[in-house]
Amino acid sequence: MGGATMHKTVKLKDRTEVLIREMAPEDLDDSHAFFKSLPEDDRTYLRRDVTKREVVERRISEIESAAVMRLVAVADGQIAADGSVEIPDEEWKRHVGELRLIVGRPYQRQGLGTLMARELYLLAASAKMEEIIVKIMRPQEAALSIFRRLGFREEVSLHDYVRDQAGRKQDLVLMRCDLEALWQEMEDFLATGDWERTR
Repeated sequence: MGGATMHKTVKLKDRTEVLIREMAPEDLDDSHAFFKSLPEDDRTYLRRDVTKREVVERRISEIESAAVMRLVAVADGQIAADGSVEIPDEEWKRHVGELRLIVGRPYQRQGLGTLMARELYLLAASAKMEEIIVKIMRPQEAALSIFRRLGFREEVSLHDYVRDQAGRKQDLVLMRCDLEALWQEMEDFLATGDWERTR
């Protein structure tokens, strides 16, 4: 991330103060604890089995490269949310970043997801990306709804394309949003208070 550091304190709907900052290697134990604390329903549709410490170690080691930019939200000394923007290796699609975001249950529906998405947008913009995509399994209705509200549109649905952590085949939905349009949607959310109804 170019050596820059980002620390931003935000307030959620319930007035809880949360620090959004770049992930650091020292976050390994807290990150592992965060993922292990997620209910099975939330972990089922994640791409990797983040209950395994070695998987979390790999995720954190990726921040040393320019391929992934990661943020965490910290509340009461614990990680409350984890988000990233992944930059493709291939030159021909470097203008498109992939956004990933998960919010802990106690902080869902408090606006943290939207606030994290806003900071991830800024990271994507700083990397000169023009579009952001998200890949979501079809059963993740809450996530689909949030990204639709943020201005993402469904581009492709691939039937039985991926397996969830339980081994079941699921449809993969690819959604896409122009960064400029996404910024406007998020500014409108924050201005009108709609973010308070998102997670």
